[in-house]
Amino acid sequence: MVVMPDADLEQAVDALIGAGYGSAGERCMAISVAVLVGNVADKLIPMLEARAKTLVIKNGVNLDAEMGPIVTAAAHQRITGYIEQGVKEGAKLLLDGRTFTGANAGPGCDKGFWMGGTLFDHVTPDMRIYKEEIFGPVLGCVRVKDFAEAVNLINAHEFGNGVSCFTHDGHVAREFSRRIQVGMVGINVPIPVPMAWHGFGGWKKSLFGDMHAYGEEGVRFYTKQKSIMQRWPESIGKGAEFVMPTAK
Repeated sequence: MVVMPDADLEQAVDALIGAGYGSAGERCMAISVAVLVGNVADKLIPMLEARAKTLVIKNGVNLDAEMGPIVTAAAHQRITGYIEQGVKEGAKLLLDGRTFTGANAGPGCDKGFWMGGTLFDHVTPDMRIYKEEIFGPVLGCVRVKDFAEAVNLINAHEFGNGVSCFTHDGHVAREFSRRIQVGMVGINVPIPVPMAWHGFGGWKKSLFGDMHAYGEEGVRFYTKQKSIMQRWPESIGKGAEFVMPTAK
C-alpha cells in the first residue's frame, strides 16, 4: 500500500491495521508492505505503532476480536523465522509480536499458536521480508522520496497481484492507476478484492493455473485486464476493518 503525503493519515492507519493484521495476515490479499512517500513516514509510523499495540487479540469466537491465533505450529515457526531474518538484515523492529502468548488471549488459549502484531520500519527491497510473502501479522514499512520512486519500486517487483494507494489528489490517483503494473488496484481502498469475473492472479508471476489464469482471463489473449476500485475520503468510514469488503 502506498501512502502519499496528502493522504488522511488516520484513514491510512485504519486501512493498514485492518488490511495488514486482519485474519492474522493469513489471507491472500493481506497488505504486508507499506510504501511511505516523502515525509509521511515520520508522521504515520508513530500512529501505526500506537494503534498496533492496542490490537484486540483473542479467541476468534469473540465478536470483539480483531485478530485470532496463527493457523498451525509450522506457520508460527515460519513467521517467527521471517521476523528473525528481518532483524538480521537490518530492518528496525518497532513492535515484536513474538512476545505475545496464549495466556494474554484469554482462558483456554494457552496451547494455541499465538502472535501479536509485528511492525518493521526501514525495510529495503533487498530484504527477504520485502521480497517474499510472510503470510502472517507482519507489516513492513519502506520509505521512498517521491511518487515516481514508489511506482518504480512496485513495478520492479516480480509479482503483480494487488496494490493500493491512499491520496486526496485525483491526478495522483489517475497516474498511479495508469502507470502501475499490477492487475488489481485500489484507490483509498485497503484491499483491492477482485470482482467475480476478474482473474484473481493479477499480473506477472502472480498468474497461476493451467493457462496462467482462470475464468475469462484463461481464454483472453493479447490483453491484460486491470481492475481499479476507488472510493474517496468522504465515503470512508472511520475505524479499521478486519474483514474482507462486501457489497451492501
